[in-house]
Amino acid sequence: MATTVMDRIGRVFISLQQIREVPQMLNEAAPSMPGTLKDSEVPTYFRERYVSTGYRPLNQNWRYYFLSLFQRHNETMNVWTHLLAFLVLLIKFRQLAETVDFVSDPHSWPLMILIVSSLIYTGFSTVAHLLGGKSELCNYSFFFLDYVGVAQYQYGSAVVHFYYAVEEGFHRHVHGIFMPVATFLSCLSCLGCTYGKYCNHRRPMWVRKVCQVVPSALSYMWDTSPVAYRFMSWHKNSDDPAVFYHFGQVAFFLSCGFFFTCPVFERCFPGRCDFVGQSHQIFHVFLSCCTLCQIHASYLDYVGRRELYSRLHGSDEAGLFVGLYVLVLIGCSLIVFLMLRKVKKLLGCKSK
Repeated sequence: MATTVMDRIGRVFISLQQIREVPQMLNEAAPSMPGTLKDSEVPTYFRERYVSTGYRPLNQNWRYYFLSLFQRHNETMNVWTHLLAFLVLLIKFRQLAETVDFVSDPHSWPLMILIVSSLIYTGFSTVAHLLGGKSELCNYSFFFLDYVGVAQYQYGSAVVHFYYAVEEGFHRHVHGIFMPVATFLSCLSCLGCTYGKYCNHRRPMWVRKVCQVVPSALSYMWDTSPVAYRFMSWHKNSDDPAVFYHFGQVAFFLSCGFFFTCPVFERCFPGRCDFVGQSHQIFHVFLSCCTLCQIHASYLDYVGRRELYSRLHGSDEAGLFVGLYVLVLIGCSLIVFLMLRKVKKLLGCKSK
């Protein structure tokens, strides 16, 4: 018995030693990784308001930016907050797949769209913050990809709210137009975000924020309207556990909106939030919490409201919504392709 215990303790000690050697291994793997820079040492385009240090140098090889995942810079927390969220969502997807038949049950397809769109937006966000510092064109390209992730996630939110959370009275008024409008607003959100970033060189910062926030806000209000209508009749179903999680997702999203538009901590403590404590990092955390609440609420609705949504939605409607999701992906990809052409022309004019 004592031998077994000592053997396990020895294995734990060896594991701890290996973990402690990780930083040294990274240094040996990339001994020439340059340090971070001040804001005055990078082009104006890459500077963030109230963030004065922690910028990675431009035009390094791809290996440097991938290894910067383990380096301390002002994007590290933005990368890790959504990378961890991606992994948690992947685990959640695997858990749900054990109880939900995503292949044979068409009524589960809206839930699958939400989970897949959540994985895509967290994955694209991780890539954008990790690799967007290589060059100006890379920054445009990867963050345009990020905006595609956001837009298709908005569609994923709309489809689960309309399919599972909708009340019969609300469905009666919007059943013919809700998803087409949600599809249009998702593409409009992608267009607003990409155009706002494209205007970085020529317009004030508030123009970019308006282009990004207004279409996204319109999309959110439309996509969440079935949940809002359900809140108004909550007193009739006060024992419904899904409503609690819907309240949670709305609260987290409103907090996201505040921290996305207001860099409150950087403004109040300039220079002290360069690495940890930026409002965008908090925005990432709250958005991840919003997504987890949303997925769980939708799962509870999928299980508990089957009689209602089976009656409201025809057997072929779920397939139609999958088709609209593909249309959103195609539409957003086309928008990004066209905006990247404009960006390349703009950068070509600057280099002359």
